[in-house]
Amino acid sequence: MPRGKPAGIPCVQLLPDYRCALFGKPERPAVCVSLRPTEEMCGMNREAALAHLTGLELATRP
Repeated sequence: MPRGKPAGIPCVQLLPDYRCALFGKPERPAVCVSLRPTEEMCGMNREAALAHLTGLELATRP
């Protein structure tokens, strides 16, 4: 996504089972390669992870 990705919009590379279509490939963006998920970021389930991401997006929006 050359111009970035709006908050709340899934990445265009996200597969139906929530895996990355570019994982392990050289064309995977550097920001994705450098991401080091933490237990806090992931939470106990998908809903907790999305809530955490929403909080980060709200805290860092211009």
